[in-house]
Amino acid sequence: MFDIKNNVKVSKDVGWLIPGLNVKRWLFLIFVGSVLIVLGFLLIADTHMIYKIMGAIKKAAFILPTNILAAVFILIGATIFFKGWKKTTLSMMDMDSSKGNNSLLERLYRRSKLNKGAKVVAIGGGTGLSMLLKGIKKYTNNITAVVTVGDDGGSSGRLREEMGILPPGDIRNCIAALADDENLITELFQYRFKNGEGLEGHSFGNLFLTALCSITGNMVKAVKESSNVLNIRGVVLPATLDDMKLAAEFEDGTIVKGESNIPEARKSIKRLFTEPEVCKALPEVLTAIADADLIILGPGSLYTSVIPNLLVSGIVEAIMASTAKKIYVCNIMTQPGETDNYSVASHVNALLNHAKGRKIIDAVLVNDSLPDNISEGYAKSGSIPVRLDMENLAPTGVTVVSQKLIQENKEGLVRHSSHRVARAVYYWYRKSLKK
Repeated sequence: MFDIKNNVKVSKDVGWLIPGLNVKRWLFLIFVGSVLIVLGFLLIADTHMIYKIMGAIKKAAFILPTNILAAVFILIGATIFFKGWKKTTLSMMDMDSSKGNNSLLERLYRRSKLNKGAKVVAIGGGTGLSMLLKGIKKYTNNITAVVTVGDDGGSSGRLREEMGILPPGDIRNCIAALADDENLITELFQYRFKNGEGLEGHSFGNLFLTALCSITGNMVKAVKESSNVLNIRGVVLPATLDDMKLAAEFEDGTIVKGESNIPEARKSIKRLFTEPEVCKALPEVLTAIADADLIILGPGSLYTSVIPNLLVSGIVEAIMASTAKKIYVCNIMTQPGETDNYSVASHVNALLNHAKGRKIIDAVLVNDSLPDNISEGYAKSGSIPVRLDMENLAPTGVTVVSQKLIQENKEGLVRHSSHRVARAVYYWYRKSLKK
């Protein structure tokens, strides 16, 4: 049996005839071709044999009514034809009919529905963006992930420094998150070398993207080819192809350069800026934002994952001009060195300030539930739950959407659930369309 929307169950054979799978039209074409072939053979066959067959059919017609006899022939013929077509197709795809049949049918049905889903642009970086993408891909295939390229630490930083390419780490995570299946290829893409001179600390995906970037000429083409290998649902794009580096000015007037160095300063951030000062947005990014139905910012490190995208020339203006619904997914816990003691309003105001005061979001999604046994490690590191302060948020005009967003665990760790976040965002989007 095959489950379709609203839990209606249909036979796996009948399931192939569900509207929208783009199967029936090809069945009809095969049928017409088969009829023409049969007619051709009949024309060159012995006519006496044809008369004998027709005579036998006439005799049968005396026993059964013509309509019933015709229906029986059509039913038997259609059953044999369809069964043969299905078995042939599955065999050609090297699938076992008892297992692969359901898989293929469900994939076709899912594709037909998800291809009609909303056009979503998710903007951010780090683990927050990849977490969001894992959930959103269950609702639509029309996804564009816009990824920050300011990373200068770890494997990405080393490759950026040594090879002169855009940092591939966040891009790699997004490609893996949008992969159609968590298969061996996806695991290989995320594999990180634990030893080996020159290899230790690098992930296979980062090296793969670096090699492709050298072969194809730029990161956009490299990402496209990598996406084809993993058969991802959607598109992953760097916010800019310029060699963007982050710098922060703190409240005490000091300036620190380098994304990885900013949190280490442990000071209150006044503003973030880039070097060079003007980094041009990728044209495909601006087009995706203009065509979007839903734009999502965050979650993730506010100053080193989300805001850097807003500093790229043209992105804020494109968001403002877009008719899409816009929502920011706020972090659950504060991040030491970036958002110490920040409330929800502090997060929102930081976004708006770096968007030059323009209201680039309609709503903010916040978590309203915390585990009873929250880990002591948060307090030791100076991380506390982000407080919802409605009195300070009200002047921004941003709507608050409050839902349980955390992932259940026994260790008391506070993590976003990709399923819950995506469901909350998509529910808000559908609801906002009715207003």
